[in-house]
Amino acid sequence: MGAKQRPLRADARDNRDRILAAAREVFVEQGPGAPLEEISRRAGTGIATLYRRFPDRQTLTRAVALDALERTRDEVKRARDEERTAFDALVRYMHRVLDIRVGAVFPVLLNQIPFDDEEIAAARDEGAAVMEELVAAAQENGDLRPDVTHGDVGMLLVRLSRPLPGPLPGPLPRETGEELAHRHLDVLVDGLRAGRPGEPGGTALTSDDLRAMGDAPEK
Repeated sequence: MGAKQRPLRADARDNRDRILAAAREVFVEQGPGAPLEEISRRAGTGIATLYRRFPDRQTLTRAVALDALERTRDEVKRARDEERTAFDALVRYMHRVLDIRVGAVFPVLLNQIPFDDEEIAAARDEGAAVMEELVAAAQENGDLRPDVTHGDVGMLLVRLSRPLPGPLPGPLPRETGEELAHRHLDVLVDGLRAGRPGEPGGTALTSDDLRAMGDAPEK
């Protein structure tokens, strides 16, 4: 076993967090080949600081993926432990996923993420297991419609996380687009509740389907 990694100083940890947040944003907007200089600019750090933390693009991409997965895993656990019902926990978690933007950045980086990496696979699988637990509990409690799967929830979040196809009209700030995603999620949550009329068409995705999408080789 290698030497235990020393914890980062507060300023170094802040720089790292700002770089990862900026990288998520820039990768979503410009793709995985986005200039690293743009990432460092948005993070408010010099390019030398970025390279000290992440010596190459592959290292940065892996860190972005792992950070997003760990954040979503931690959020779903907190929601499970702190909310009154499984359905409330599910809704809270979904809103937090929109803020973390994992559903936006993962489709962009899909072919660059090493899903055979032990840490990435562990974070993904641990978070998915808690999500499946919440879905099953909410259905058992009679709060979540019985035909909704964990895969439905995951793909719904991916669709809501996608950037708008064009700029917002007039003087509306960019943040309005993120607020709209939360508004639309609130509308969709009503359709997830048990007792709603009608049944969805098509085939529901399972957790294994979602994992297969991530593990599929580039075509």
